[in-house]
Amino acid sequence: MKYVDEFRDSDLARGLAERIRRDAGLTRVKLMEVCGTHTMAVARHGIKSLLPENVKLISGPGCPVCVTHQGCIDGFIELGRRPDMILTTFGDMMRVPGNDSTLEAERARGADVRVVYSPLDAIEIARENPEKRVVFFGVGFETTTPAVALAIVEARRIGLTNLLVLSAHKTIPNALAALAGDPEIALDGFLCPGHVSTIIGSAAYEPVARDCGMPCVIAGFEPLDILQAIHMLVKQAVEGRSEVEVQYSRAVSREGNVAAREVMNRVFEPDDAEWRGVGVIPMSGLRFREEFAAFDAGALIPPIEGKSAEIGICECGSILKGLKSPAECRAFGTACTPERPLGPCMVSSEGACAAEYRYSARGKVKA
Repeated sequence: MKYVDEFRDSDLARGLAERIRRDAGLTRVKLMEVCGTHTMAVARHGIKSLLPENVKLISGPGCPVCVTHQGCIDGFIELGRRPDMILTTFGDMMRVPGNDSTLEAERARGADVRVVYSPLDAIEIARENPEKRVVFFGVGFETTTPAVALAIVEARRIGLTNLLVLSAHKTIPNALAALAGDPEIALDGFLCPGHVSTIIGSAAYEPVARDCGMPCVIAGFEPLDILQAIHMLVKQAVEGRSEVEVQYSRAVSREGNVAAREVMNRVFEPDDAEWRGVGVIPMSGLRFREEFAAFDAGALIPPIEGKSAEIGICECGSILKGLKSPAECRAFGTACTPERPLGPCMVSSEGACAAEYRYSARGKVKA
């Protein structure tokens, strides 16, 4: 089917929904989207309401803020309590709860915590404060990691020695492989992230399709993009195919952004990483290569015992793994709201709980 420009044409949406219904037949198909922007778009446009009962779309660990391990958040907060430190981070991290505080609360208590819009902003702060160590919280997938790597390369070029990065970067393909092999989730296909895929290219998902037998479709972000991608996944599942298809062909190529990957791979190398709710996934994180180890803030953080558990009754981990929907969490909309979040899924602008609260009837009643 040709890509259509008229995203908001309700007749086209109904037509796609009917194709999904027709081609799914009586087959039960369980799909997972692993992109925070998709999560928000699905909720905002009511995509799930257009699907037949036997086609289920669930949210996975597609929000980089949400999947950041609790111990990493607590370690970053601990760094901010040192008098020689300036912490820099993107705004989404400010209200994410640690076990005993948040970055926002630490700033109110006097810690120097600054919101930046680019890793390059951290370079300027470091240049202006040579007597301080400036730490940037590197949270993100392959979309934002190249910019962090570029900032580190630039810092080394200009001889900046007081800039550090706490790397909590994650990579998507190995995480998908881990989820695909989990019988507890029992998936039939992945709605793959659009932004990440512009960097890593569609070829990065080929092992997931080939070795795990899992259909993958890279989708854009408009309602018709998502519906078309769901239709493509349903057809693969029903026909018994496991391929990588690109719905978002206007932005995603097979090879992706080679230059961005080169700078990322120059600074970082693969490492095991712990994902909130999922656990340790081999080679799904990024650590500094030895050449750039002087920029690693992780070396300053001692082991913090007892910092890995979720907070209170928050069930963000189960939601990130697709085992529960936000509405199935006992705290959703009551003890946990955007004004009083218990976990990152309600804090982040790409979190599944934030999306559900903002766009569901339950959230609108309480808002």
